[in-house]
Amino acid sequence: MARAQFQSGQKVWVECVGAWAKIERINPVWAKGFDEPVRVTYDVGLGREFLAHELAAPEEDPTAEGGLGQWRMMRARNKWQAAEDVPHHPFPGTYPVIVTDSADWGGWRVPGAEYDRDPHRIEMQARAIAATPQLLALAEQLLISVDQSGGDAPPELVHLADQAHAVLRQITEVLAAPTVRRQTNESSNAA
Repeated sequence: MARAQFQSGQKVWVECVGAWAKIERINPVWAKGFDEPVRVTYDVGLGREFLAHELAAPEEDPTAEGGLGQWRMMRARNKWQAAEDVPHHPFPGTYPVIVTDSADWGGWRVPGAEYDRDPHRIEMQARAIAATPQLLALAEQLLISVDQSGGDAPPELVHLADQAHAVLRQITEVLAAPTVRRQTNESSNAA
C-alpha cells in the first residue's frame, strides 16, 4: 500500500529535472479490492506526474544550529601580480580572503583573474561575506522580536520579519541526503 509522502502546496526538489516545484495535486491510484491506494503520484506542474522517490523535501540543515562563528576578512599577498603592476586595486599587491575557521585558514577565496577584473566589487563582496554571521543573527533577532510582540508589531515590521524568515529558510533548508530519503521511503512503504 502507498501513502502520500508530500502535501499539496509543499515545495519539493524534482531530481530528474533539477528544479524546485510545488505539489499542485496528489493523485492516488486505486485498485479494486484494496482499502488504500496502491500508488501515489504527484503533479508539480511540469508536464507529467512524479513518484515520491523522484522528489525530495527540504529539511533543516543540522550545521545551521551550531552557529557560524566569527568570520573575518584578511588580506593575502598576490603572488602573481606585484603591487606596482596593479595600482588600480584598492589594496595593491593583496586580495581579500574570508576566514571562516578559528585558525587563519579555511574559508573563501577569489581567483586572481576574477579579482583583477573588478577589484572594487570583489572587495565589497568580501566585506558582505565576512558580515554574514552578524546579518543572520540580526534577522533571527528580528523574528524573535516580532514573535514576542504578541501581535502588536507594526505591519511594516511584520512584513520585514516575513522576508527575514524566507531568507533564513533559503539558508538553513537543504535536501535530505539520498540515503536518508531511500530509508524513509522504504520505512513508509513497509508501514
